[in-house]
Amino acid sequence: MATTTRFVTDEELLHAPRDGRKYERVDGEMRVSPAGFRHEGVGAALLARLWVFVTERQLGHVVGSSAGFRWPSRKADRPDNVRSPDVSFVAAGRFPDERWPVGFPELAPDLAVEVLSPGDNSRDVLEKIGEYLNAGTRLVWVIDPEERTAVAYRSLTDVRVIGEAETLDGGDVVPGFACPLADVLDR
Repeated sequence: MATTTRFVTDEELLHAPRDGRKYERVDGEMRVSPAGFRHEGVGAALLARLWVFVTERQLGHVVGSSAGFRWPSRKADRPDNVRSPDVSFVAAGRFPDERWPVGFPELAPDLAVEVLSPGDNSRDVLEKIGEYLNAGTRLVWVIDPEERTAVAYRSLTDVRVIGEAETLDGGDVVPGFACPLADVLDR
């Protein structure tokens, strides 16, 4: 007798518990990302700076870790993946009528930011970076509060390590945005 695998629906994902953890759908299954106060603090510090910069210049939209983006699963027999970066930027003109979509837009953010937590698995993080880039994300920042560094990915081969005394630079993705990494790390 064949068994049927049950996959998580959009509705279930939208109604996941609001317990301080981040939920994503990967290859049809619910994944919970670890977080904590430092993780959220770093994400919030960057989100605040990026949101003000983008809003003042009408460059697009900035959202936090509860916003999910949909793209095809790596497995043909599975529902689309829904990934939720800790901070995301979507350039102006990518949403119809510039209105925020309800649910999960079927696009990749232009900038995706992941803040590492102590429990993060490096293989899972690299898998997520690869998904972002393959889906069309133009810039990924992975911030490591423990090491006090960040890594900027434009592709899997165009990678730049950013030290605490250096600056996160939006380049052509968020033109003009620059933020010293030390400004978003915990004190």
